[in-house]
Amino acid sequence: MSAIRPLWLLAILVGATVAGWIAQRLTSANGLPAPVLHWTSLITMGAGALVTLGFGLRVLRYRQGKLKRRLDPIQAARTLVLAQATAYAGAMIAGWHTGIVIDLTSATGGRNPSVDASLAMIAAAAIMVMVGWAVEQFCRLPPDDPSAPDATGRDREENEGYAAGTS
Repeated sequence: MSAIRPLWLLAILVGATVAGWIAQRLTSANGLPAPVLHWTSLITMGAGALVTLGFGLRVLRYRQGKLKRRLDPIQAARTLVLAQATAYAGAMIAGWHTGIVIDLTSATGGRNPSVDASLAMIAAAAIMVMVGWAVEQFCRLPPDDPSAPDATGRDREENEGYAAGTS
């Protein structure tokens, strides 16, 4: 499994910003309210981040040897997937609301309830990205000892770059 790529997060953020800006332009042109998530979404975003962090802390405790029982590898993999999903969803939500804030502040020049709600969503989404990034780091395995012999009995340095120690 590959790690979270910061450029992907940035691309999602920029793409969602453009989409949010376009959606806000279209809704305001048709006399509709801003397409901002409701305040109660903060509860859901916070709960998702807390659940992700809770699972991540369990993996971290296992890696540090503080967990008394064995951690199921499937649970660790699911925690990693959840962490990545949390980070990507946070980037999407932050981008969407950034686009809305850009349009609303350029159109009205001041603050209104939709701008306040969007800023709160951006802050919560940034926390989601940070939690996802941190939990992904918790799930990383320590690097293998390059001087330890592998399954063939040869040093890893001899086999580096080769699959299953074939020459």
